[in-house]
Amino acid sequence: MKLKRKAALSAVAVGVLSALGTAVAAPVYKIQNIEDFDFVGPGKGTLESTRNGYAQGVNSKDELVGIALGRKKLNPEDVDDEFVDADDGIAPSEAISYSVNSEIIANNYPFVASDTWVPTFESINGATAPKDSTDTNAVNSVDAQYFGINEDGVRVGNMTAAEKTLPYDGDNADQEFWFYRDYEQRAVAVKDGQKIDLAPPYTTYTNDEEKTANIGGFSGATAINKNGLVVGYAGIDISKNSKDNLDNDCLNKDDLSVPLDICIQQDQFPDSRNVRRINYQIRGYVWQINSDNSVTPESLPLGFTPKDNDNSIYTAQALGVNDDGVVVGRSFVEREGNSDRRRYDAAFWTKKDDGSYEYHWIPVPDVKDDRESIAYDINNNGIAVGSYSTFFSTQTSPVDKFFYYDTKADNAEIVTPEDFTGKVSDLRSRGRAINDEGQVVGYTETTNESSTTRPHVGFLFDMNDKTFSNINTLLTCDSIGYERASDGKWARHKVEVTDGTGKTLTYDSKISVVDATGINDDGTIVGTALIQRPAYQVDVNGNPIVDPETKKPLFVLDADGNPVTNAIPRMVVLKPATAGEEACEISDAPEEVKYERKGAAIFYGLLALIPFAFFRRRFKK
Repeated sequence: MKLKRKAALSAVAVGVLSALGTAVAAPVYKIQNIEDFDFVGPGKGTLESTRNGYAQGVNSKDELVGIALGRKKLNPEDVDDEFVDADDGIAPSEAISYSVNSEIIANNYPFVASDTWVPTFESINGATAPKDSTDTNAVNSVDAQYFGINEDGVRVGNMTAAEKTLPYDGDNADQEFWFYRDYEQRAVAVKDGQKIDLAPPYTTYTNDEEKTANIGGFSGATAINKNGLVVGYAGIDISKNSKDNLDNDCLNKDDLSVPLDICIQQDQFPDSRNVRRINYQIRGYVWQINSDNSVTPESLPLGFTPKDNDNSIYTAQALGVNDDGVVVGRSFVEREGNSDRRRYDAAFWTKKDDGSYEYHWIPVPDVKDDRESIAYDINNNGIAVGSYSTFFSTQTSPVDKFFYYDTKADNAEIVTPEDFTGKVSDLRSRGRAINDEGQVVGYTETTNESSTTRPHVGFLFDMNDKTFSNINTLLTCDSIGYERASDGKWARHKVEVTDGTGKTLTYDSKISVVDATGINDDGTIVGTALIQRPAYQVDVNGNPIVDPETKKPLFVLDADGNPVTNAIPRMVVLKPATAGEEACEISDAPEEVKYERKGAAIFYGLLALIPFAFFRRRFKK
């Protein structure tokens, strides 16, 4: 494999150079949004009455967008007020259910935050807040997410249609309605409080017999530049197999036992093997929002032109854009024009003189390799960041490695920086975002132990001096769970919580930044942190188990009967510390917690084509 290697300094090397008087001054950061050590309540990293929070992007005005996932099941009348904010009521093993026979319960909530960094829910397409003060049992059927925000505060993301019903006439005696939606995912922009639909070009299938199925279409928005150019992806057609499925299941069936809309919805839902019977041909897409809020859409070219008789599904996605309108993402391509080397690779698109877009491949280190790549972001200097999959002899499976690439340079090659090990190591890493100062953020593993879920940390890489830092080593002590003791020394803050039986849990406050997803030119970083919270018992339906007398939830106990804690994902905001503040150097720095992105973070971390709407949990009312 051919890698262009650049010198970088590990944390250890920086310390050594400091002693020699040649240190590279690493920035010091302070967490802004988690102010107390109990990490509960509104403004502590997620929306009230939700469990998990994830920041997705930040603009130059320190306005961020994010996603909350997991509506809690605690009701104020059922639980002692002190514990209303307890992180319980969502069982990790709770099955995700899809059925036209029951209400559609959404589980993703968009939010914005600025100044005080308190997340504020924004309703899209009629979505209700996770906690409705007038109705604690309010059902929300609209999943929505924010992924990007520009300098004017225009937010972009995805939404589902609201639930609809049809009278039920089947064999279930206690069922009154069938349930369905007009579409399962659609791109959306919100400008000055106004919702702007960013519809896909393909929403209706008509077969050879002129029978029509309104399938809703599929689109998603991922980023927006200062000029109102939104980028994302959209379905331009469905596969031949999908058309055959619609014909055989719904349109050409003489004895259709359910209404047509319900039959179509059934094909939109995944089956027990997580297979869907309707699949789209996805292309990178842009929508220009005009001054009157009208939209001018355009499809981006695929990395190659499939033959007319090729029935395979080929996909492309636009994931980032700079203010010059250069778009980055990924697309299927035939490497070096070889049809035997079709891969899903990082790409960028530029506008030609005639206004149309031109595709450009971002070369991988080995064109003969089976593995693929992705570009997430691009700055105004034309530097794209992302990751490619490669293989190290020390690993038994492919490894994602962070790269950057100069889209303006002739014959450019991707650059794989050395990480904090002092080399291009076999630790997995992904570059998520880059600012105009050449600072890149993302995540990296910290160990290569044999585990499918290795410890992750957010990283900060500076292209100027090639320093690659674990963000947690840049934080002040009070940002990661320490406080000044009576002797003036730093000590872990102790949290003490009692459950419904009177059992007491005492633990140390800890916080670890595990993913960084956005950075603006002032150096403000947003992402995800894990905090420690008590683990509470839930029943088979995911409802919290509460002591009937005390009305307090019950701790989860280990094999020895001791309470345990959970690592909970929360939105995190980091800003450069004020002069005189130093990074924490205490030897008992927070343990690295194994982190596996869930729900919303799937979303943008991998940007799989599975809509977020499908990552919802069923709640029993």
